[in-house]
Amino acid sequence: MSPRRATSRTSPSASADGIKEGLVELAVVARQAGVRVTLVRRYVEFGLFEPASGTGQSPLFAPSAAGRLAKAERLRRDLGLNYAGAVLACELLDRIRELEDQTH
Repeated sequence: MSPRRATSRTSPSASADGIKEGLVELAVVARQAGVRVTLVRRYVEFGLFEPASGTGQSPLFAPSAAGRLAKAERLRRDLGLNYAGAVLACELLDRIRELEDQTH
């Protein structure tokens, strides 16, 4: 099963130094989520979210990536899920929220 990949829905503008405004670096995502950089990379491999831009060594992410990562880690820790299970649970929770929003 190939997980659905989260993408950024914003269209940030490039600043003078070439970094897109509103996007954050990998280390910032890790710090905001309270995890190590290696864990961010692992969740990217599992499709929890994708870099919005940047290079392979300097990927940039939507600001929402840290919250999504923290949620996946809570699910993994509290429910004993593996990485793939945590990603799937996040996707299912997002889909439930979308469906609830459509009915309201």
